[in-house]
Amino acid sequence: MRGRRHLGFVAAAATLLASAPLSVIFERWTWLVQCVIAVALVAGAAALVRWWRAPVWAQALSMLGGLLLGLTWMFPSGSELLTVLPTPGTITHFGALLGGSAQDMRSYGAPVQDTDPLLFITVLGVGAVAVVVDLLTVGLRRPALAGLPMLAIYSVPVAVYVDSVQALPFVIGAAGYLWLLAADNVDRVRHFGRRFTGDGRDVDVWEPSPLAAAGRRLAVVGVVVAVLLPLAVPGMTSGLFDRFNTAGDGNGNGRGTGNSPGRVNLFASLSGELNRSEVRDFVRVTTDDPDPYYLRFAVADDLRRTGFAARTPSGSPVTRTLPDPREGDQPAQRGVTRSAHQARVEILDFNMPFLPVYAEPVNADGVDSSWLYDPNRQIVFSNRTQSRGQNYSFEYVRSAYTPEALAAAPSLSAEDPMRRQFAAVEPVREVEELVERLTRNKRSDYEKVRALYDYFSRDNGFSYSLSTEGGTSGQDIVNFLTNKVGFCQQYAAGLAWLVRAAGIPARVALGFTNGNNIEGNTYTLTNLNMHAWTEVYFAQIGWVPFDATPTANVPGSTRSDWAPDVDAPDPLPAAPAPSAGPETDPSAGPAADDRPDRAVDENLGDGAGAAPNSGPSWPWFTAAGLVLLLALLTVPALRRALLRRRRQGQAATASALAASVAGDPSSPGVARVVVSDTELERIRADAHAAWDELIDTMVDFRIPVDPAETPRATAERLVATQVDGEAREAARLLGRAEERARYARQPLRDGSLRDALRSVRRALLAGADRRTRITAATLPPSVLFRWRLAIMDASARFVGVTGQVRDRLLRWNPRRILARASR
Repeated sequence: MRGRRHLGFVAAAATLLASAPLSVIFERWTWLVQCVIAVALVAGAAALVRWWRAPVWAQALSMLGGLLLGLTWMFPSGSELLTVLPTPGTITHFGALLGGSAQDMRSYGAPVQDTDPLLFITVLGVGAVAVVVDLLTVGLRRPALAGLPMLAIYSVPVAVYVDSVQALPFVIGAAGYLWLLAADNVDRVRHFGRRFTGDGRDVDVWEPSPLAAAGRRLAVVGVVVAVLLPLAVPGMTSGLFDRFNTAGDGNGNGRGTGNSPGRVNLFASLSGELNRSEVRDFVRVTTDDPDPYYLRFAVADDLRRTGFAARTPSGSPVTRTLPDPREGDQPAQRGVTRSAHQARVEILDFNMPFLPVYAEPVNADGVDSSWLYDPNRQIVFSNRTQSRGQNYSFEYVRSAYTPEALAAAPSLSAEDPMRRQFAAVEPVREVEELVERLTRNKRSDYEKVRALYDYFSRDNGFSYSLSTEGGTSGQDIVNFLTNKVGFCQQYAAGLAWLVRAAGIPARVALGFTNGNNIEGNTYTLTNLNMHAWTEVYFAQIGWVPFDATPTANVPGSTRSDWAPDVDAPDPLPAAPAPSAGPETDPSAGPAADDRPDRAVDENLGDGAGAAPNSGPSWPWFTAAGLVLLLALLTVPALRRALLRRRRQGQAATASALAASVAGDPSSPGVARVVVSDTELERIRADAHAAWDELIDTMVDFRIPVDPAETPRATAERLVATQVDGEAREAARLLGRAEERARYARQPLRDGSLRDALRSVRRALLAGADRRTRITAATLPPSVLFRWRLAIMDASARFVGVTGQVRDRLLRWNPRRILARASR
């Protein structure tokens, strides 16, 4: 019982070590202190009950009771008895914490602050894992299965952390699991009274057991492989192989490498930083633009079932020549003005695989070739480097548009690639009805976009609040349009969803507003200046920004002539540019009278919408995996066919060679012909090959083979139980040929061994059931058995070589040298 108590404490310690990867999720170590307390109470309760020799079910109840007392003490509701005894109010409080944890997980990005809901769900999860590990290790004596709940802890940071989890937390967790296995084995061995060395020789006290040493070597090799394998195979990281496949298609869809920017949960990071209680300086930017637009770093242009998400960007090194929008301007772009500006950016505490830049950079200085530029998304990203500490400068082009120029832009056809990719949205009835009402009688794309943009105004009941639940899926958009309360995430995604529903390409951009910490032409941007807005694509013009978030609630918010402040008391009409394009209708921007009243969306109810994942890549990977699997499955069959062909060829050669020689010299009346030893050895070897083929055929068709039988006995057993007709004489012929090849001075010289093999195989094939025939054809047991023996032999040789090397190294062990010298 003492050993079991010791094993219980080891299980508790292993659980805490397995929780090491959670350190990447939290900013501070409060979670670890609370987890230590909870796990200690679980282990203490289990040890106390085991001291009374209670059954396993009582041990489980005691551990759950200890966990409940710990949670009650660490997360009190105020209604507890004696501080630690839970009441119905405590359980209600725990339910509220669970509900709050779901909201916090959607609102905060890793690393997160110490909030009670997140700490509660973490301590509860680690404590529950500690209970399961203790029961499996001590109660059921199945410590190997305890690795599954411990692995569940590790899966949490892998799923939610935007970067790859470092190897050190995994190694710590693996060490805890190995410690648990070793402690269980030591406890089992102690029941025998003495240690078993395994080789029977004299072993010094200090020398470890060979079995234990072998186990430790296997454990170390397993941990090393588990750490190094993800570096080469796509999984936790993108893998070394992906570095050779960074090409994308014409729309900017490619594969990233390393810490892929496509894995970043942009909206969780945005919500988490805006809800953070402390203010941190993220970026300091200096520009000669007197009124710069937003500094941007990412784009969410993939509308999935869960909402907007970022595709994996692709591009070329930013150190190369970048596209210049001033080159190739078309006549239809009259009303579009472009001006060049310079900017310098210093990253203070912003750590992402993106570099903030203004839209349309044309060159960059101060960054290396590990940073890539995606011209379709106009972002700078890296697959191997983070942005913190970067200091760089770049030149960019600032574009401005008149409403007339945007109204003159032609609409995209339904088959246009841009519309098919960036206007894809599964219909949501409530949204469709709202879009149809707002865009009725609107002729140009700009008129439709302005009607949708103007809808998000105070006059229509919209307001700003950070306390709302985030999300950009169809149901989230319906909820936002119904409640009309949200922050920049909902406004940007809501406008983008409505614009897409109108058949116009749209996406969500993320970056920083200009803030209010301004000194001259230098802007210091904090986490509270992070922002999201909508970008709409117009034919022959490009992506144009529209920010529907209320201006009064966003410090440093910027508006433009084509997207003015809809809440301004007296908005001024946009003045026509000197070089106006084709004449357009004066209603290029909807007037205030055209804005629908609040009754338009009164019928918006609870409805769910989903967006398809445009261009999924999983079917191609699945097909490639199936092709590879089929190719691997054909290897044993191909190996068996080649081996059979070679052996049958040898059997045919033996028959021909025997036929060219005079008959059996032991027969009367037959002339004696001198046969060379080489020819006899060849006939004998070919007879052995034919017999080996017969044995493999028997193995393939599940016919028992007894190595102790003579060839004649094996052939007679085959004749008596498996074959009939011509196959009987064929089996006897093969048996006689092998028997003569083994024991006689002269091998058998008559009969066709190849025809005999074919006859026996046809007979066995006819008598076998369907499953046996399929197995013999696709996965021949003879080939698999031979491969298994080869692997075992190679493993034995490897163990022998490593043992010899170890023995030679031990000769120079200082302890052994000193012990030998003292004798």
